[in-house]
Formats: sequence, C-alpha cells, structure tokens
Amino acid sequence: MSDFKVNKTFGEINEKIRKGEAVVVTAEEMIGITKESGPVEAARKVDVVTTGTFGIMCSSGAFLNFGHSKPRIRASRVHLNGVEAYAGIAAVDCYIGATQTREDDPLNKVFPGRFRYGGGHVIEDLVAGRQVHLQAESYGTDCYPSRAYEAFMTLEDFPDAVLLNPRNAYQNYNCAINRSGKTIYTYMGILRPDCVNANYSTSGQLSPLLNDPLYKTIGMGTRIFLGGGVGYVIGAGTQHNPGAERSKNGVVMGGAGTISVRGDLKGMSSKFLRGASLTGYGCSLNVGIGVPIPILNEEMAMFTSVSDDEIFVPVVDYGSDYPEGGGSAITHVTYGKLRTGEIEVEGKKIITAPLSSYSAALEIAGVLKEWIRSGRFLLGEPQETLPSAPFAGFANLQ
Repeated sequence: MSDFKVNKTFGEINEKIRKGEAVVVTAEEMIGITKESGPVEAARKVDVVTTGTFGIMCSSGAFLNFGHSKPRIRASRVHLNGVEAYAGIAAVDCYIGATQTREDDPLNKVFPGRFRYGGGHVIEDLVAGRQVHLQAESYGTDCYPSRAYEAFMTLEDFPDAVLLNPRNAYQNYNCAINRSGKTIYTYMGILRPDCVNANYSTSGQLSPLLNDPLYKTIGMGTRIFLGGGVGYVIGAGTQHNPGAERSKNGVVMGGAGTISVRGDLKGMSSKFLRGASLTGYGCSLNVGIGVPIPILNEEMAMFTSVSDDEIFVPVVDYGSDYPEGGGSAITHVTYGKLRTGEIEVEGKKIITAPLSSYSAALEIAGVLKEWIRSGRFLLGEPQETLPSAPFAGFANLQ
C-alpha cells in the first residue's frame, strides 16, 4: 500500500478524460498551482501536466517504403532530392537520416564543410506536401531484375512513412562557450572566441523528462505529441544515462535521459518538423515533442512543478574540453539565468542565446492540453518504464 496521500491510476485518469472531467494544465501553469497549494493539494486538483520541447534533434530520421516498381527492383542505393538514404534493409525500404547531407550541395562546393540541404529538409519537404525526387539503383537479381528506378513522389505516394528517432528529447543539456582564440562551428551553433557568446538548448521547465526526473510515468508505450501528430515512446534513447549527477530536488545537472520515439509521418506537420542547417557543421532536424505526465500522486505534482530557477545547466568549453572527449563543466548556471540573456563565467559576462524555441514548446504543451481536455488523446500507460537510478535526496512533500 502506498504511503502517498493521493493515489491515482492511469485507468482512472483516462476515464476522467473520456468523460471530459480531467483537469489538465501545462508544466508552466503547474509551477504556480503547486507553489500556492502545495504538492498534495495540487495532486488532488490536477490530473495531467503537459510538457513540450522544440529544437534540433540530430538522432532522427524516417523509414520510407516507396512501393514496388514494374519490373521490381531491390534497391541497393537510394537518393531523395540528392540526399542518400540507407537502403540495406529490403527491396523498397530505406531509412533517411536527418544529418545526411546532399552530395552535390552547391553551398559545400563554394564553402567546403558547409551544407544547405540534408535529410532533415527532405523530411520537412515530405510532410509539407512537396514532391521529392527518388532515385534508386540496384545490381539486379532474378527476382528483382530492374537496375534503376526514378520517380517524383509526395508523402502520400509512399505506402509507408514512419518517423523513427533513436535519440530525442535530452532531459537536460550543455551551455556551450568557446574559450579558444578562434571562432568555431559546432552543432551548438557558431561560438565566438574568448567567450563572446553562450548557446544553450532544451525548454527548461517545459522539458518532458525534467518533469519526470526518475521516469516513473514514461516508457515503452507512452503516447506523445510528435511532430504535430501522435507518436509513441518505444524505449530509452541511445546514450540514456539515468545515473547522471542530480541536484537536491532530483533534477539532473547534465544530459542524462533520452527517449526513442516513433510515429506515422503522414499525420505530422512541417510546423513541428523543420530541417536545420548549421553553418560549418551540417544538417539536422528540428523536432517538436510533447509528453503528458499523469499526476498519480503528490510526488509527481512536485516533479512537474520544477522551475527554470531550479534547473542547473553545465557550462562546457567547446573550444578545447568538448572535442577532446572530456567535456567537463566549468560551472553550472540555471535556465532562469540563461533566459535573462546574460551569464557570468569566470568573472566575465557572456551573452546567451537559445537554440530551441520556448514559445514553440509552450505551444506544443498547449495543443496537447487541448487534445486531452477534448477527449481526443488518452494516456498510454508504459509497458516498461525507462531505466532509472535510485535517488534519496528529495525534499519533504508535506
């Protein structure tokens, strides 16, 4: 028997959603509710807290089945708008990765190492309804005799199109600076020499995994907002690290948790799946994700009331420490401080800028809130929660 004063189940909350009786708030709104009422009363009042994040997520891509040609082909090489997709899967299946770059990118010809178009842009073009140029090559077999196939296709022309991302929604992440004497071009954006600027990512107090720091309600089968449509968590993402350092309220002080997600690309929107080009680094994909957190008890109420002023971010030197493989933190700052536009590191004031969009994250949390309130979206109870690690340092819940 649980010692919590409030105890709800996924089934009970879903029944309230079906009846239109569930109380749903965003993670931003939950901060004030818990501050005013305390976690126990907040848990009694609120049934679901919605979260959101929108930013560059490199470990993303899509499985595409482009259908059988006549005569049939067993594609060994596939290109979409000049971007190679991995074809070593089956006859007409391929996987296009978000960071794969166009082989004849005109920008790269002028400025080596810089790319304007990649796999993330192909995915955006597809969900936006634009045509893409498919080119398939084969060595030919008796059962698949065709050696080449070419077509212009929209998303609807693909029999199957599945967004399948191995690692998304980092629980927390670095704030990147550059202490070297030259400008560097990174996946965290352009970093000027001598600590002129600092770039950071994730949505802080709206970030999905920061609102369930021990992954008690998130895992295989969790239904989520994904790219403007409905998707699912299919397990822990690659590089999932539940044993990362935590502050006294259980909030991780580094990357820590990740999720692997899946969803039907045909139900998504280019508003929440947007190709990205990072000068001097390459291409990627901006992904919108929203995870609903059921308030099963006062512990979950406390977790979902975390604010930007309580979330610490490691400041890392990408000019020397990061590329050498260490990446150790110089110091830690809060998201609250980062959002003021300026931090101080080693006595120097540094201008800050986000790579993720807080306003888009808030919009995602709001859309998911309305889906649940209207009864269109039920919670998916995880069949197996994400791997976690014990933590015994929480404050009193009373």
